[in-house]
Amino acid sequence: MNNNDLLLRLRYALDIKDVDIVKAFELGGLSFSKEEVREMLTKVPKPSEEEQEEFGKNVYVKSINNKTLDAFLNGFITLKRGLPKDGKTPPPAPNSELRHMNNILLKKVKIALALTSDNMLEILAEVGVYPSKGEMGAILRKEGHRNFKPCGDKYTRNFLKGLGICYREDLNA
Repeated sequence: MNNNDLLLRLRYALDIKDVDIVKAFELGGLSFSKEEVREMLTKVPKPSEEEQEEFGKNVYVKSINNKTLDAFLNGFITLKRGLPKDGKTPPPAPNSELRHMNNILLKKVKIALALTSDNMLEILAEVGVYPSKGEMGAILRKEGHRNFKPCGDKYTRNFLKGLGICYREDLNA
């Protein structure tokens, strides 16, 4: 999955409006218009079968890089949890290299929604994925830790799917 897929799936799972995405980017230190956000979430029409091989699976009108997605997630945390007591937006953490965006997404969504590891396991159980507490802890560890485990697309995709199921149940209740 690319970063646009992650943003799109998170948007649908939590029913985030375009205005809120723009605001989260602003809180994360980047400025995008509604039209630019829509371009980030719009796939390029599928080409013919011959062009499909060289074209790729999911290509978006405007692709986003790891730093852009990280800025959105930082702003999303601030949007959901509020500003610190001093009222100033905290400076972004100095990430020189963002390599494991699936791990970063899970950590930051966990922080933004105030989820516990048990909540995350329940969300994954909704879609039939049952990692152990140890696996979940390894995924949530800081890169470089001896027990760190990169999170695959399968866990991320299923987590966002389960998050959508759980979140929409809460809305309907």
